[in-house]
Amino acid sequence: MDSSKVLIVGSTGYIGAWITKACLASSKHQTFLLTSPYTHAIIYKLPLLLSYKQAGATVVEASLDDHESLVSLLSGIDYVISAIAEEQIEQQLKLVRAMKQVGTIKRFLPSEYGVDPDFMEHSIAPGSVLFEQKRRVRRAVEESGIPHTYVVAHCLAGYFLSGLGTYGRFWPPEAKVQIYGDGNQKVVWMAEEDIGKYVVKAMDDVRTLNRTIYVRPRSNIKSQMEVVNLWEALCGKTLQKEHITEQQWLQKIQDENLPCVLRLVFSIDYHIFFEGVIKSFPISHDNEASSLYPERKVFENEMGL
Repeated sequence: MDSSKVLIVGSTGYIGAWITKACLASSKHQTFLLTSPYTHAIIYKLPLLLSYKQAGATVVEASLDDHESLVSLLSGIDYVISAIAEEQIEQQLKLVRAMKQVGTIKRFLPSEYGVDPDFMEHSIAPGSVLFEQKRRVRRAVEESGIPHTYVVAHCLAGYFLSGLGTYGRFWPPEAKVQIYGDGNQKVVWMAEEDIGKYVVKAMDDVRTLNRTIYVRPRSNIKSQMEVVNLWEALCGKTLQKEHITEQQWLQKIQDENLPCVLRLVFSIDYHIFFEGVIKSFPISHDNEASSLYPERKVFENEMGL
């Protein structure tokens, strides 16, 4: 086994679990998992942690608030991958301070995996707050001189593709589907397993050093209407299309009677499905994951429906 050591923060979270599984499956590095003192008190997370340990991971209990302990832990680590939850994004600044003090981290991958925050300075509230926090973490990493890679993976299939883009659905609708506007803005729908494996591949690749890597294979670029048509062809039925206008969606975002977290998601969805922000800027082959790693066959959207 390679002597390098990887520390994953957020291994029991949604995308963190896929990244952890990919890291353990690669058998290339020694995998360490940072868990908070509270994680072991959450009973549904225990089977996941036990499965990681059985697969060879070392589980380390520590707090991001304990700077000295964090520095001590990081002193023996080569690579750090964060999959920290959205509501805790700025907690990564504590991690950055500790990594800067240690000075030996070979690469840091902060918690990203969605829309590129550096292209979202125009975003509307409350989603704008999340993008501001992610940009703040990026700038802190860069100012600290920590080697890094940002992985932008766009729309996670489990949240977006499974319900044909309908918010809150994780299974295709039986009769009626909600369409954003005309449904023709291009979206990148990615399987979480692919994202996890690309993150691990990019982690120690010299070609990805201090760069943003986009997971944007051509086969997975489809509009919402194309995804709906694909599902209709697979299941042999035609769904009723309920088109929601841009103005109607903006009203949802501005409805202060709705929980802020719901309005946050709605505001991000607005940029994806109405504005088409994902395909609003070009990328090159040398910073697109499926081009960098052609040996990895991605799960195409048909396989996720």
